[in-house]
Amino acid sequence: MAKFLAELLGCTLPSKGASPMFESKSHSRVGLKSSTKPKTTIFSTLASEKSLSDCKKEQQWKPSVYSSITPVCFPSPLIEKPKGKESMPQTPPFSAMFDSSGYNRNLYQSAEDSCGGLYYHDNNLLSGSLEALIQHLVPNVDYYPDRTYIFTFLLSSRLFMHPYELMAKVCHLCVEHQQLSDPDSDKNQMRKIAPKILQLLTEWTETFPYDFRDERMMRNLKDLAHRIASGEETYRKNAQQMMQCLIRKLATLSQYEEVLAKISSTSTDRLTVLKTKPQSIQRDIITICNDPYTLAQQLTHIELERLNYIGPEEFVQAFVQKDPLDNDKSCYSERKKTRNLEAYVEWFNRLSYLVATEICMPVKKKHRARMIEYFIDVARECFNIGNFNSLMAIISGMNMSPVSRLKKTWAKVKTAKFDILEHQMDPSSNFYNYRTALRGAAQRSLTAHSSREKIVIPFFSLLIKDIYFLNEGCANRLPNGHVNFEKFWELAKQVSEFMTWKQVECPFERDRKVLQYLLTVPVFSEDALYLASYESEGPENHIEKDRWKSLRSSLLGRV
Repeated sequence: MAKFLAELLGCTLPSKGASPMFESKSHSRVGLKSSTKPKTTIFSTLASEKSLSDCKKEQQWKPSVYSSITPVCFPSPLIEKPKGKESMPQTPPFSAMFDSSGYNRNLYQSAEDSCGGLYYHDNNLLSGSLEALIQHLVPNVDYYPDRTYIFTFLLSSRLFMHPYELMAKVCHLCVEHQQLSDPDSDKNQMRKIAPKILQLLTEWTETFPYDFRDERMMRNLKDLAHRIASGEETYRKNAQQMMQCLIRKLATLSQYEEVLAKISSTSTDRLTVLKTKPQSIQRDIITICNDPYTLAQQLTHIELERLNYIGPEEFVQAFVQKDPLDNDKSCYSERKKTRNLEAYVEWFNRLSYLVATEICMPVKKKHRARMIEYFIDVARECFNIGNFNSLMAIISGMNMSPVSRLKKTWAKVKTAKFDILEHQMDPSSNFYNYRTALRGAAQRSLTAHSSREKIVIPFFSLLIKDIYFLNEGCANRLPNGHVNFEKFWELAKQVSEFMTWKQVECPFERDRKVLQYLLTVPVFSEDALYLASYESEGPENHIEKDRWKSLRSSLLGRV
């Protein structure tokens, strides 16, 4: 995990062995004109230019950069409301809760909470003891926590305790305080509290289903659901429905991980393939898909599918550290479960290397130039779709040293086509140009008239970097030992926007042949890329000549 984070958070590439996700070179030559097709573009949604003061604010690292947050699309409640009985309190959506100030308007706080270990300012929950925050999560007859609090606390609580420990505490409070263990308890009270507890469990299982891969979590969930279900037939059906939905989610996740493992186990280096197959019968991306617009759409399919499997908790678990008030030194080793997040970053790196491989592989200069122009068109369409992750991966691949050194090839490419892409990928001022385009895409998504316009796929490595610096820039606890909940509202705001984006259905038709190629075709290693580059356009100095000889000897077995 440490190596993964070090590579992820680095802004420049070491000369060898690192992924290309943040590569930035002074001789970058990529850019692009706007699409000639009449499509809705991201910039068309920007109402006006930012003022100078806004630009200066954007250049600094502050959570307030993200003041406009899209609501999380929580699942519809699975709990059926018994007719003629008290219904559950309906909480406002995220857009109403995460306002411009960045804090939650806790509309359903009870009188006890204002003096029960929780600190409010102007009705905003800013801090509290961990025990008080847990109490605030658990509903009672007269109270149900609002959804923003549920999401924020379930997201951030894993910085202080295991999810199974939190579940155990929640179950204890529900059973003991609500007298669920007493068969002779007031049935009217049971009718009031049971739907609320089921709703809390439903929101937990729907929003953070991966927590329940832990057998301890599942055991506590089943026990509490069983206690509630013993009351009435309606509660039993609702509890069963909740469990069935959770089991389906976990089964789907397992199938997805099996597919990823299979793809990884069958991947081979492209050079190994070339040794056994003459290059004349090797396929390239253009023979598989000669339309750059179709390729951009298939890349979007892969991006959205992989985004969909990333749990919101993975953003927090990637940066979990030891809680200074926790004496259990080993408790955090199990918590860094970020396999889907890491798989998505690995996809970015694979796409970058695939682009570089496709450009370096052709023997003829005109074919390499044609491949560069093809990927520029693909990147342009990714930009118009709102697929910034594929856009950045393609740019990164074209800026890798084995590609950028092909001067004779680049001389055949019309560099005037590159201006806009160069503008978009510029990392100066904290990626200000990209962030402007991202806000335009987010605004377009909010007012979308078609499913295509809803697509927002952020430059993922930068998103993680943003969350990392937010986490590192603020303490988890205040000097008095309280949990710094003000920080976690900001964290939840960023993750909630991602939650909305990842739930978008891809509107494009799937092309299985193209998808298969993108996911499984072998790609060159970094050394193989340099070798192919030197074979295409010879070394220019003694250092390159020595490296070329070394690579030929080690990779091809000849000098």
